[in-house]
Amino acid sequence: MSDNRSSGASYGLAGRVAFVTGAGSGIGRAIALRFAREGCRVGVLSRDPGRAAATAAAVEAEGVVAAHVACDVAERAAVAPAFAQLEAVLGPPHILVNNAGIIRFGKLLEIDEGDWDRVFRVNTDGALWSCRAVVPGMVARGYGRVVNMASWMGKQAAPLYGAYAASKFAVVGLTQALAAEVAGTGVTVNAVCPGLIVETEMRRQSEAVMARRGLPSAAERVATIPLKRPGYPDDVANVTAFLASDQSDYMTGEAVNVTGGLWMG
Repeated sequence: MSDNRSSGASYGLAGRVAFVTGAGSGIGRAIALRFAREGCRVGVLSRDPGRAAATAAAVEAEGVVAAHVACDVAERAAVAPAFAQLEAVLGPPHILVNNAGIIRFGKLLEIDEGDWDRVFRVNTDGALWSCRAVVPGMVARGYGRVVNMASWMGKQAAPLYGAYAASKFAVVGLTQALAAEVAGTGVTVNAVCPGLIVETEMRRQSEAVMARRGLPSAAERVATIPLKRPGYPDDVANVTAFLASDQSDYMTGEAVNVTGGLWMG
């Protein structure tokens, strides 16, 4: 459904260059396609080379130029060369979306140490390494938009989601600190905090865990959402496009909820 939903208003992004991590599927793919429909040249990063290529092909089908690279953002040494490869094709980026993320489940007193480390390496460290590779150039050029993908669980944690929630709280903190550090340079840094978003790999993993533990499914939890529907990847992409545009000029350090009212803090 995400590829067929309304792309919303245009935000005047034609001709800009946008790099999106974790763009092989789900929210990242929807964001890449939204930028393509805005007329951006799009750099696609995904750990899965096949998915990266497929998203890039879908972007090009919108009539714009794309480039793609396989990169695990948790591997610090691989990040800067991956962005350099994209820049060599597309030019320097105006927009960076740090969307790559994973989830692992478990009680905090029991979760495997490797799972804890991996969640932070991808969700938090990966965003930092990407910013360190891209943002200095934005500062030097006097313009940039950084959008980090957090979560409503970066504001309110939940049982079994401890590692994920802690990593997303850290993403919100990273967003605020970097926003303050580059304020006045022409670069803004904001975060998006999605709620219950369906049609993503992460949601499918969550559903499997919930089913095994006899906990409510996404369909059952919709009743607790004030807008009475789940979110879709395009809902997140629409807000991301706004934050990537000049219409968000007076916003930085914000963590914007896209939860249908599930979380209002």
